Amino acid sequence: MAERRRARARAGAQPRPRLSLRTALFLVALVGLLFAFVYPTRTFLDQRAETNDARTQLSTLQSENARLARESKRLSTDSEIERLARQKYGLVKPGERAFVILPAPTTTALPAPATAAPSASAPAP
Repeated sequence: MAERRRARARAGAQPRPRLSLRTALFLVALVGLLFAFVYPTRTFLDQRAETNDARTQLSTLQSENARLARESKRLSTDSEIERLARQKYGLVKPGERAFVILPAPTTTALPAPATAAPSASAPAP
Protein backbone atom coordinates (compact mmCIF):
# COMPACT_ATOMS: atom_id res chain seq x y z
CA MET A 1 0.00 0.00 0.00
CA ALA A 2 2.88 2.34 0.72
CA GLU A 3 4.21 1.62 -2.76
CA ARG A 4 0.96 2.86 -4.30
CA ARG A 5 1.19 6.13 -2.38
CA ARG A 6 4.72 6.65 -3.52
CA ALA A 7 3.78 5.86 -7.12
CA ARG A 8 0.91 8.38 -6.95
CA ALA A 9 3.15 10.99 -5.41
CA ARG A 10 5.70 10.51 -8.21
CA ALA A 11 2.98 10.72 -10.89
CA GLY A 12 1.81 14.06 -9.51
CA ALA A 13 -1.51 12.75 -8.16
CA GLN A 14 -2.75 14.35 -5.01
CA PRO A 15 -3.28 12.09 -2.02
CA ARG A 16 -6.88 11.53 -0.91
CA PRO A 17 -7.77 13.66 2.05
CA ARG A 18 -8.47 11.53 5.09
CA LEU A 19 -11.15 12.27 7.60
CA SER A 20 -9.69 13.55 10.79
CA LEU A 21 -10.66 11.94 14.04
CA ARG A 22 -12.55 15.09 15.05
CA THR A 23 -14.59 15.06 11.84
CA ALA A 24 -15.44 11.37 12.26
CA LEU A 25 -16.50 11.89 15.87
CA PHE A 26 -18.59 14.91 14.85
CA LEU A 27 -20.37 12.89 12.15
CA VAL A 28 -21.06 10.01 14.55
CA ALA A 29 -22.42 12.46 17.13
CA LEU A 30 -24.57 14.14 14.47
CA VAL A 31 -26.07 10.83 13.37
CA GLY A 32 -26.66 9.91 17.02
CA LEU A 33 -28.46 13.20 17.65
CA LEU A 34 -30.59 12.71 14.56
CA PHE A 35 -31.65 9.27 15.81
CA ALA A 36 -32.22 10.65 19.30
CA PHE A 37 -34.55 13.43 18.11
CA VAL A 38 -36.11 12.23 14.87
CA TYR A 39 -37.33 8.82 16.05
CA PRO A 40 -39.14 10.09 19.19
CA THR A 41 -40.63 12.98 17.22
CA ARG A 42 -41.95 10.61 14.56
CA THR A 43 -43.35 8.30 17.24
CA PHE A 44 -45.02 11.27 18.93
CA LEU A 45 -46.63 12.41 15.67
CA ASP A 46 -47.88 8.88 14.93
CA GLN A 47 -49.37 8.57 18.41
CA ARG A 48 -51.02 11.98 18.10
CA ALA A 49 -52.64 10.94 14.80
CA GLU A 50 -53.89 7.69 16.37
CA THR A 51 -55.28 9.64 19.34
CA ASN A 52 -57.15 12.00 17.01
CA ASP A 53 -58.59 9.03 15.10
CA ALA A 54 -59.70 7.42 18.37
CA ARG A 55 -61.34 10.68 19.51
CA THR A 56 -63.24 10.94 16.24
CA GLN A 57 -64.42 7.35 16.53
CA LEU A 58 -65.42 7.91 20.18
CA SER A 59 -67.46 10.97 19.23
CA THR A 60 -69.22 9.04 16.46
CA LEU A 61 -70.00 6.13 18.77
CA GLN A 62 -71.29 8.45 21.51
CA SER A 63 -73.69 10.17 19.12
CA GLU A 64 -74.86 6.79 17.78
CA ASN A 65 -75.34 5.56 21.36
CA ALA A 66 -77.42 8.65 22.21
CA ARG A 67 -79.56 8.13 19.09
CA LEU A 68 -80.16 4.49 19.97
CA ALA A 69 -81.05 5.40 23.56
CA ARG A 70 -83.65 7.91 22.29
CA GLU A 71 -85.08 5.32 19.91
CA SER A 72 -85.21 2.69 22.67
CA LYS A 73 -87.03 5.11 24.95
CA ARG A 74 -89.49 5.96 22.16
CA LEU A 75 -90.11 2.30 21.30
CA SER A 76 -90.90 1.42 24.91
CA THR A 77 -93.94 3.71 25.12
CA ASP A 78 -97.41 2.14 24.99
CA SER A 79 -98.53 4.25 22.05
CA GLU A 80 -95.53 3.22 19.93
CA ILE A 81 -95.98 -0.46 20.82
CA GLU A 82 -99.66 -0.23 19.81
CA ARG A 83 -98.81 1.56 16.56
CA LEU A 84 -96.23 -1.09 15.61
CA ALA A 85 -98.59 -3.96 16.55
CA ARG A 86 -101.33 -2.52 14.35
CA GLN A 87 -99.09 -1.54 11.45
CA LYS A 88 -96.69 -4.47 11.22
CA TYR A 89 -98.72 -7.35 12.59
CA GLY A 90 -102.33 -6.34 11.88
CA LEU A 91 -103.40 -6.75 15.51
CA VAL A 92 -106.64 -5.21 16.76
CA LYS A 93 -108.08 -4.51 20.18
CA PRO A 94 -110.84 -6.78 21.47
CA GLY A 95 -114.16 -5.81 19.90
CA GLU A 96 -112.59 -4.13 16.86
CA ARG A 97 -112.94 -5.56 13.39
CA ALA A 98 -109.96 -5.75 11.07
CA PHE A 99 -110.38 -4.97 7.40
CA VAL A 100 -107.85 -5.65 4.70
CA ILE A 101 -108.01 -3.51 1.61
CA LEU A 102 -106.71 -5.37 -1.38
CA PRO A 103 -105.22 -3.57 -4.34
CA ALA A 104 -107.37 -3.26 -7.44
CA PRO A 105 -106.88 -6.14 -9.84
CA THR A 106 -104.77 -5.38 -12.82
CA THR A 107 -106.27 -6.32 -16.15
CA THR A 108 -103.63 -7.53 -18.45
CA ALA A 109 -104.74 -9.06 -21.70
CA LEU A 110 -103.15 -12.39 -22.37
CA PRO A 111 -101.81 -12.86 -25.88
CA ALA A 112 -104.11 -14.84 -28.16
CA PRO A 113 -103.01 -18.43 -28.62
CA ALA A 114 -101.14 -18.89 -31.84
CA THR A 115 -102.79 -21.18 -34.37
CA ALA A 116 -100.42 -23.66 -35.85
CA ALA A 117 -100.70 -24.85 -39.42
CA PRO A 118 -101.69 -28.49 -39.62
CA SER A 119 -98.67 -30.62 -39.97
CA ALA A 120 -98.33 -33.35 -42.56
CA SER A 121 -98.14 -36.06 -39.94
CA ALA A 122 -101.29 -34.96 -38.12
CA PRO A 123 -104.51 -36.75 -39.21
CA ALA A 124 -107.03 -34.63 -41.06
CA PRO A 125 -110.49 -34.27 -39.46
